[in-house]
Amino acid sequence: MSAHLAAVGEVTQDEGRRRAVEELSDPLYGSQEPSLLDRVLTWLQELLAELTANAPDALSGWVVLGPLLVIVAVLVVWLIVWLRPSRSRAAGAPVHEGTPLSATDHRAAADRHEAAGEFAAAVTERLRAVSVDLEDRAIITPRAGRTATELAAEASTVLPGEAEGLREGARVFNDVVYGDREATADSARILRELDTRLRAARPAEEVGG
Repeated sequence: MSAHLAAVGEVTQDEGRRRAVEELSDPLYGSQEPSLLDRVLTWLQELLAELTANAPDALSGWVVLGPLLVIVAVLVVWLIVWLRPSRSRAAGAPVHEGTPLSATDHRAAADRHEAAGEFAAAVTERLRAVSVDLEDRAIITPRAGRTATELAAEASTVLPGEAEGLREGARVFNDVVYGDREATADSARILRELDTRLRAARPAEEVGG
């Protein structure tokens, strides 16, 4: 009986947590994403077999459940924090959710939110006004699901003089949407001034012609 208890002590909850962290921090997970699920499942199966073999029946439920709960929690947090956000941020946040309004309506909403100190909403509505206005003027082609990053890249090819401002506007929008930075009066001003400049800007070929 003492030998069985010693075996149980070899894999404590802290040890299970340590093994989970070490396994999930393996660089191979980042460089070989297609094999991530297979590697994790195989490792879990091996750990489960080890715990089940070493633990007495009376204690096996607790000994197995504790480390496995830690493993599942670590895995879920890792997937959410490292995989999904990184892919979304690489593409940028979509400008529109639902059916766009007219540029005039989005601007009016942006003005109301800015006056009320609701700067996050003002930033969002202002970039939506920019998007609709650029589509109406055929600066960019209408397309559902366009992100702020894509909008800036596409519009910059036609309005190169505003490329820096467009990138800055997209960055502010993405920061606000993802919550990386609190929207301020300065954030709303940057987007409002960008909107004003873009309304007066002409495509490069028209200027050259």
